[in-house]
Amino acid sequence: MQTFKLLPKLFGDAGMADVFSAERTVLSWLRVEAALAQAQAEAGVIDESDAEAIIGACVPANIDVERLWQEAVNVGYPILPLVRMIAAALPEGPNGRVHYGATTQDIMDSGLSLQMREALDHLTALLDAFGGVLAELVEEHAGTVVAARTHAQQAVPTTFGAKMAVLLAEVTRQRRRLRTAARQVPLVSLFGAGGTSAAMGEQAAVVRKGVASRLGLVPTDVPWHVARDGVAEFGVVCAGVTATAARFAREIVDLSRTEVGEVREAGGHHRGASSTMPQKANPIGCEAIIGMSGTAGALSSAVFRAMEAGHERAAGEWQVEWYVVPQLAELAAGALATAAEVARGLQVFPEAMRSNLGAEGGLIMAEAYMMRLAPALGREQAHDLVYKAAHEARAHGRALAETLREVAAPGELASLGPLPMPPESYLGDAETICVTALAAWRTKENDDE
Repeated sequence: MQTFKLLPKLFGDAGMADVFSAERTVLSWLRVEAALAQAQAEAGVIDESDAEAIIGACVPANIDVERLWQEAVNVGYPILPLVRMIAAALPEGPNGRVHYGATTQDIMDSGLSLQMREALDHLTALLDAFGGVLAELVEEHAGTVVAARTHAQQAVPTTFGAKMAVLLAEVTRQRRRLRTAARQVPLVSLFGAGGTSAAMGEQAAVVRKGVASRLGLVPTDVPWHVARDGVAEFGVVCAGVTATAARFAREIVDLSRTEVGEVREAGGHHRGASSTMPQKANPIGCEAIIGMSGTAGALSSAVFRAMEAGHERAAGEWQVEWYVVPQLAELAAGALATAAEVARGLQVFPEAMRSNLGAEGGLIMAEAYMMRLAPALGREQAHDLVYKAAHEARAHGRALAETLREVAAPGELASLGPLPMPPESYLGDAETICVTALAAWRTKENDDE
């Protein structure tokens, strides 16, 4: 009986679960064995007729999966029983040419590369969907004024579009990382027992290139049985995109607090409901994303442990990947798919944002007043004057503009102009930030560098 995993059950991604399913994993090994036979025939290592027979035998119907796993426990690896089952479906002659010159890890690593390539393509598609909805939010709310917050406190005015633009730029960079990984990570592996390809003979490089070409993998002439940096790169990029999704989720959770109320996840009958508090509409999508990110971040550290493999074959480090790599991919896909869903249904409340800008009597405009006064008074004097006014305003629950007039010496406010200054007058480059982030996203700027 398999362990039940609640988080991916509720918020996982079916497409990624399929990529790393038992059925697809076995199929990836069969594809590698078939490609090996075909490439060897073309290089003259085995007969063409033997290769055709082997290719025909490398099908799931010839694999007793239950027996495969039982025998794999005894061997420690699944390829020996897999090869025996393929050979058993063949007549004399070709049955002795299956897996010719290869080693177990060649087949499993090349199969993993097939899965990682497909996983990276799927993650890119999910990220594109998430980024596309973010771009819509950036464009729609480029001028929706909201409080920027530092250290969880109101800082200066910005726009909700600019907040989302910073996230969109991060998603754009993550897309670039995914595409870079897709060009580098899915390496072919075919180097034999000790990484020297001795069993393959003089045609080893030709065969390896042929296998890579047939499977769409990246060719290489240097073994990577114990050089696991590529697999680690895959794990790290999975954890990275999951963390980006979590940053979005955390922002939505914080802005949807009852006392803030500036956004909210999509509603629906019993969506986010409590079993005891009828008023609740919890941000369940965001909570799931944050949970997946926390798990992925912790799991990703294991890929660096796997990189410690020694000599020419790991002694336990490789097995770390067997568990964490599929999990990282599944968590990343679930987080991105859920983030896109949350963003697509996000409710934004500009009126609440406007109301919150005045939460402390206009203190959010303190820097604006200081910088307006700085040319005449100098920055330090202007800072001290506004600081004093802000202290008085907060202590007595009054408006900043009012206390500023009271604490200022005659003539000190001459350069300030009419008070109070509206938040819209101090947005800096918020609009430009939105335009720039949208342009980079939509033109796929630098994605192929």
